[in-house]
Amino acid sequence: MSTGRPYRWAWKPGRGPAIPHVNAVVSLAAIGTITAGVRAIRRGEVRRHRLLMATSFGLFALFLVLYLYRVAVLGPTEFTGPAVVRTYLYLPFLFVHISLAIVCVPFVFYALLIGSTHSVDEIYETRHRTAGRVAASLWLISFTMGIAIYAMLYHVF
Repeated sequence: MSTGRPYRWAWKPGRGPAIPHVNAVVSLAAIGTITAGVRAIRRGEVRRHRLLMATSFGLFALFLVLYLYRVAVLGPTEFTGPAVVRTYLYLPFLFVHISLAIVCVPFVFYALLIGSTHSVDEIYETRHRTAGRVAASLWLISFTMGIAIYAMLYHVF
């Protein structure tokens, strides 16, 4: 059933930058690799866990580079929805998303540093497990909220 309108979820060349859409895909991939990494370590698959968490960090770095490039070149994206939604939904979501993204960085770096420089036996003598749990939780919430913000900015309003 066609309404005569173009599919609004599709990105079309010439209709704004592709970076936000690419970053949404990168975020979804990061959610997948973080979740798979947590499952792998719970199953005792250390090598797979290391690979997945390193991949998650690479996706995070790619997201950050693309995001900062877009903001530097085009500036921040304005929320065009209703003022009440902006005030009571979008801005609180954005605040929590940014706060969690900032807070998780030291935990992510610590877990990555310990995980990449210590043997499996040595890791048990560190706080890698605790930092990793905090990092993964905050990372997942932040990435998920980022996708919700993306949807509000580019698809819902």
